[in-house]
Amino acid sequence: MSATMKKVLIVDDDSVVVTSLAIKLKASGYEVFKGKDGPSAVNLVRTQRPDVILLDINFPPEFMSVTWDGFQIMEWLRRLEEGANTPIFIITSGDPEKYVSRARDLGAAAFFRKPIVHEQLISAIRRVLKEEPAPVD
Repeated sequence: MSATMKKVLIVDDDSVVVTSLAIKLKASGYEVFKGKDGPSAVNLVRTQRPDVILLDINFPPEFMSVTWDGFQIMEWLRRLEEGANTPIFIITSGDPEKYVSRARDLGAAAFFRKPIVHEQLISAIRRVLKEEPAPVD
């Protein structure tokens, strides 16, 4: 692993999902930032410049001043210089068939359905960041 930890931003309104992902990512050597909605995602992308973003699709309206979904957040992040080329992984509990095509059209690097298989997620992050897997003893 390099001297500088890679940064992963998790944007999801479900604190259980965020906590679970954060634990696994930190254990795998990543620095983790957490956002719960569009405004926090935009702020964290601007200030922390994550290497990868994990983005939920569905957000309840009470969490946002404007009702946005993950696709609208993704479109907004792509307009930012700091987020224009950051790999975005879509995470959702929704029907994959409903979301995969639009996620790919918007440039999603990967798509995961909840509950997420953490090993597959870590492997996909390592691939997109061109990191070598940790050696097995």
